[in-house]
Amino acid sequence: MRHNFGAGPCILPQEVFRQASQAVLDFKDGLSILEISHRTPEFEAVVTEAVKLVKELLNVPEGYSVLFLQGGASLQFAMVPMNLLSEGQTASYLDTGVWANKAIKEVKYFGNAHIVASSKDANYTFIPKDYSIPEDSAYFHCTSNNTIYGTEMFSLPETNVPIVCDMSSDIMSRVIDVSKYDLIYAGAQKNIGPAGTTVVIVKDEILGKTTNKIPSMLDYTQHIGGGSMYNTPPVFSIYVAMLNLRWLKSKGGVAEIEKENIAKARTLYTEIDRNPLFKGTCAVEDRSRMNVCFVMEDKELEKEFLKLAEENGIEGIKGHRSVGGFRASIYNALSITSVHRLVELMQIFAEKHQK
Repeated sequence: MRHNFGAGPCILPQEVFRQASQAVLDFKDGLSILEISHRTPEFEAVVTEAVKLVKELLNVPEGYSVLFLQGGASLQFAMVPMNLLSEGQTASYLDTGVWANKAIKEVKYFGNAHIVASSKDANYTFIPKDYSIPEDSAYFHCTSNNTIYGTEMFSLPETNVPIVCDMSSDIMSRVIDVSKYDLIYAGAQKNIGPAGTTVVIVKDEILGKTTNKIPSMLDYTQHIGGGSMYNTPPVFSIYVAMLNLRWLKSKGGVAEIEKENIAKARTLYTEIDRNPLFKGTCAVEDRSRMNVCFVMEDKELEKEFLKLAEENGIEGIKGHRSVGGFRASIYNALSITSVHRLVELMQIFAEKHQK
């Protein structure tokens, strides 16, 4: 059995793979989902259902639009300031890692970025707290989960400034109050679906206020008007995302999957803290439920443990080069059985090297 702990593109449910593979062969009357026109009623129904499921699973309030776009979360780094920031204005950003930093760099083309706080000096091992957000900020931007460093934001700062959040790697993993956010964006390839589409949830009333001249393809209002089909959408990615959101709903929705995610994270972190060969890399209160980062007390043993893991079906746990060690990504579709197998190998390894 293979256990896929990859950080993304990542594990999806087996039943979603089966349904998607069948649609590749025959989606409608012998036509593949890969060749069906996006203007057909059948595919329009797919987009409609996908949007409906996002709204239902996250309890999205009235007055928000849900979009399926292209370009990944990285394009949103530029689309956000382009649509929300006017020349001379300043947006506030919380710097919690590589992706937050890349978002900050895009602001300069449209206005100014003010970094309210950063954990860079500590290699992003914690989420900054007790910072202030200037009231004249056009918006405040944060990254809810940091895949590389294994930290996660579990609360938002108190502010009257519009909040924008890159939620790429923990959206759909826990209950959130969407009404506290003005714009959420998320690359699909963690808990929504395969790579190729990006979900944007935007409060309608914040749009149309910038003085920027926005190209049509980068204008949220154009995509809202086009129902996520201003141009040819990533058909297959949206279809598989719809299947995956159906699967999540069938499991009881986000509240139920959050319970599973808490149990998986607790199981793995407990072993990391108990096992004398391993140690976590992040502040305990900021530990991510999605990306568990840890190293070995004796770095000389890391290659040996990685080899043992790979020989026993554990995939994708090598840590990012910025942190080293190991990173176990435990997204929604990963079973707790896989976590138990990883823990078992950690225990076996410790017994071997403590003799």
